[in-house]
Amino acid sequence: MQKQESLNKNKELIDNNREGRLILAPMQGLCDDVMRDLLTRIGGFDECVSEFVRITHTVHSRSTWLRHIPEISSNNQTFAGIPCTTQLLGSDAEMIAKNALEVVRFGANKIDLNFGCPAPTVNKHQGGAILLKEPERVFHIVKTLRDRLPENIPLTAKMRLGFENKDLALENAQAIERGGACLLTVHARTKVEGYEPPAHWIWVRKIAERAAIPVVANGDVFTLDDYIAIRRESGCADVMLGRGAVMRPDLARQIKQYLRGETVQAALFDDEIRQWIMMFIDLCLQKEPHGKYAVARLKQWLGMMKRVYTEAEQLFDAIRSMREIDEIRRMIGDFSFTQS
Repeated sequence: MQKQESLNKNKELIDNNREGRLILAPMQGLCDDVMRDLLTRIGGFDECVSEFVRITHTVHSRSTWLRHIPEISSNNQTFAGIPCTTQLLGSDAEMIAKNALEVVRFGANKIDLNFGCPAPTVNKHQGGAILLKEPERVFHIVKTLRDRLPENIPLTAKMRLGFENKDLALENAQAIERGGACLLTVHARTKVEGYEPPAHWIWVRKIAERAAIPVVANGDVFTLDDYIAIRRESGCADVMLGRGAVMRPDLARQIKQYLRGETVQAALFDDEIRQWIMMFIDLCLQKEPHGKYAVARLKQWLGMMKRVYTEAEQLFDAIRSMREIDEIRRMIGDFSFTQS
């Protein structure tokens, strides 16, 4: 009862922006097409963004694009009908533009640029967050692409607050806006800060207050309370969910229930979440029928969910040494959870 009263009180703070959108983040190696499919089926999301497709010296073929973003062949939508944006990463403005025009020719209808990836290998090759050291270079990439793309194709971008520090955060955001992006997502940390808490939501507000384009807040939204807090501190109506949506697969659905004034009903692990795990296995097997992919991805997912659910930890421990997906599926279907 006390919890519901607290939610009702906090809801008053964001009622003026109740229709804020929820976007599933482009998490490399974690939120591929199978995870996007599952999470958007569960509900709550208004949009998702693909893992980045890296642009170097090659113009990718249609088969390459569809391998990374199969949604392109389905009107850029997941099975649940949720729009999926194609994300590109690179530093060569000309090659990015050539590839963007190709993927648009193949059916992509919205492009996002990655200026936030913190991976050392990516940064070493002048991709992702390292570009935030050079706002004029960021501007050149965005403007080159905006000038080449058809007018009807929206161009958006995602950035961190900087590389080592936040000194250029506002300048980079302005560069992206001046370059012609129509929306900016801000992950509220620098590259050096990685994923360590806290996320600096107040910096998203600083950027949003100076921007003439919509700003999406991102970083450290693991619970409904976190969502309420990021809306309040950033002042942004739109929020991107990342790791929290993987760890708590009904997080977006809970948020939407809250925004609609409905009773928030968290999924029970032994009921819905177990069913989602079985669906996830089936979706993995549709992608790769031999099972190695399903085994690896399931263990990765349970390894993240166990931070939230004791049942996930029990399942993870039970299947840790298993290598065959049929054996794992039987184990999950028959497993009896121990109440702590």
